[in-house]
Amino acid sequence: MTVVLAGVGADSTNLGALAPLYDDGCFEYVPIPEKTRATDETATLGSWELRASEETAASLTSRITPQPIGDTDRTVSGDELESWPLHRDPNFAALTYGEHRTSGYVSRLRALEPGDIVGFYAGLRRPNGDRAHRYLIGYMTVDRVDVVTPEMDRDEREAILEAHPENAHTKRASDGECYLGKPVVLVDGREPGGLFDRHPIQLSTYCVKPGNERAQYYLRESVASAWDVRAGGENMMYKPAYRCAVSSDAFRQQVGRLRERTADDAVVEAR
Repeated sequence: MTVVLAGVGADSTNLGALAPLYDDGCFEYVPIPEKTRATDETATLGSWELRASEETAASLTSRITPQPIGDTDRTVSGDELESWPLHRDPNFAALTYGEHRTSGYVSRLRALEPGDIVGFYAGLRRPNGDRAHRYLIGYMTVDRVDVVTPEMDRDEREAILEAHPENAHTKRASDGECYLGKPVVLVDGREPGGLFDRHPIQLSTYCVKPGNERAQYYLRESVASAWDVRAGGENMMYKPAYRCAVSSDAFRQQVGRLRERTADDAVVEAR
C-alpha cells in the first residue's frame, strides 16, 4: 500500500491569496482558477461559496492572471473575475483528481493501485496574520487510475476521458486532447475519502536549516516519520508530491475522521 501527498488549491501564484484557516479550526478549500474559459466546469470564483461566511472565492482577490505561469499579459478582474471558471481539482464531491505536473506527480500517481490513498494538502493562512503553512485538508481512497498521453490513439484518449466525466482535466479537454498536450493521470476515488470539515493537519514548519542563511518551509519531521516519507524531499516551498510507505489503514487511523473533527485529530506524532 502507498500514500501520495499532493499539493493542491489556490495560492499566491494563481489566486494572489491563500484560503483562510479560522480560530475554530474551520477552513476554506478554494480550487485554483482555471487557465482557460474553455471548460465544462460550471463552478466559478463568484459561485464558489465559502464555508464560514456568506462570501465567495471571488472575495479573496481583486484580480487573477489565469494563463500558465509566466504569461502576465492577461489580467482578469471585476465582473469577469466573478464568472471565471475554477479548475476543481480535486473534486471532493465526486472524489476525482487529475494531474499533469512532471515534478514527481505523474510518476508517483500513475503507480497507485486500488486501495492506496491520495492525501491533499494546501496552503492556508490565519486571518489574524499568523504565518501561513501547508495543511492536509482531506484525502481519498484510490479506486481507479488511468493515464492519457498525447501519443495515444484519439479514440483511446476519448474513452479514458469519458470514464472520468467529473474530472477537471476531462472538463477542459477538447476533442480528446488534454490541455497543454501533456500526459495526464486521472485518479477516481471511493470512500472513505473527502474534505475535512475542520482541523486540518499542519505539515510544514518554517525555519532556518543548518547551512542555510534564510528560513524556508520544510516538511515537519514528525510527519515524515509517522507516514514514512520515501520521496519528495523535505523542502515544501513548491508543493512537492510525497510518496509515503505508511499503509492506507495506518494513514486513515492517524489522520482521524473526516467529519466532526476535533483538535486532537490534527495531531500527528512521530513513530
